[in-house]
Amino acid sequence: MSIKKSRAAAASVAAVSLALTLGACMPSDDDDTPTTGATGTATGEVKEGCEDYASYGDLSGKEVSVYTSIVEVEQVDQEESYDKFEECTGATINYEGSREFEAQLLVRVQSGNAPDIAYLPQPGLLKTIVEQYPDNIVPASPETEANVDEFFAESWKEYGTVGDTFYAAPLGANMKSFVWYSPSKFTEAGYEVPETWADMIEISDQIVADGGTPWCAGIESGDATGWPATDWIEDVVLRSAGPDVYDQWVSHEIPFNDPAIVEALGVAGDILKNPDYVNGGIGDVKSIASTAWTDAGLPILDGECWMHRAANFYQNNWPEGTTVAEDGDVFAFYLPAIEGDEKPVLGGGEFVAAFDDRPEVAAFQAFLASDTWANEKARVTEGGGWVTANNGVDIENLATEFDQLASSVLGDPASVIRFDASDLMPGEVGTGTFWSEMVNWIALDKSDKEVLDAIEASWPAS
Repeated sequence: MSIKKSRAAAASVAAVSLALTLGACMPSDDDDTPTTGATGTATGEVKEGCEDYASYGDLSGKEVSVYTSIVEVEQVDQEESYDKFEECTGATINYEGSREFEAQLLVRVQSGNAPDIAYLPQPGLLKTIVEQYPDNIVPASPETEANVDEFFAESWKEYGTVGDTFYAAPLGANMKSFVWYSPSKFTEAGYEVPETWADMIEISDQIVADGGTPWCAGIESGDATGWPATDWIEDVVLRSAGPDVYDQWVSHEIPFNDPAIVEALGVAGDILKNPDYVNGGIGDVKSIASTAWTDAGLPILDGECWMHRAANFYQNNWPEGTTVAEDGDVFAFYLPAIEGDEKPVLGGGEFVAAFDDRPEVAAFQAFLASDTWANEKARVTEGGGWVTANNGVDIENLATEFDQLASSVLGDPASVIRFDASDLMPGEVGTGTFWSEMVNWIALDKSDKEVLDAIEASWPAS
């Protein structure tokens, strides 16, 4: 989920100058024709502040439609990050964010009404589109590919590639292996941030003994209801079974109901389906299924629950005035490993796919893969909650202490990073039965075996 959805280090922060060759290039100085360029000045003269945009050419009067699952608070920053591109090129970016993105995008593509650009939160969805609608999506432009080669780790390019063709450039990155808590309330109660999984369970038991409810959770998300629970399972698989088994699970080299996955679901259930542990400030276990993921962590502020597992982007959901800092109202700690010295990290992100090869579409796709956009997005995200795997971003442009933490985890040599499994699986599973069966697991108390057997049965034959 984009809202999900990191594997390469945003903490690697060399500022790199980008030279794109896309679009109408400025004529040479010996061309005396006084035409107007993308900067709104006579050709050869670059408007101050538009130097990084001059190579996109004059896109005046051109429009690019963008469809994405990034909505509400995050949408404001997204749209603002395009302002300079629009000012300097003359293009208009028409942004549409939707909570029904996953369900509606395929409908639009199938009906011939695809957007120019879509931000795909699942590489599995990209694969589905390429395989089912190959004539509706276009390969990434050479300029986009050059930016990805320069600013991203190879693994990111692989996630945007189907077969031998590169389609979709990475956009933002999500760090999912975090647990939100209140530093002040932990201090008052005498609890310490856990360094191991066993420590975390011990603290949970102590909170229960002290009369509290340690965990709160919510998995309601419109048409995407269930995805937060899949993140839980994926994080546990990485920790209980290890990255090699995780990779085999994602690629279906082992079945979805393999004993290793059964064990992982049980470990997650020891928290999420434990009536003593959940759902603090909200209700019983079943209330998790009907609680909006955006609201699920808020009881921490009132001391009604103590811990909430959620990604870095949950930072944007705390009410205005909440201090997100190590000594503030809320902060997050790394979801500990179950054993060993490695740091398993679950990540996600969005990928920019194009459905039209018009020059202005190619230009905008290339821009979004550049260090120019990454730094602009970091600057305008003043409230924090956004990180990227683009190594051209200046870490000083990242807004908050927590964003710095996310970057440090990404850059830790001990981190073993894997992309969100449901985002990599075939759409029938990753955004289908995996989501829906997690709802059944919580709301209907469906057994671990029945849930995993049902998901395995849905895996496409080829």
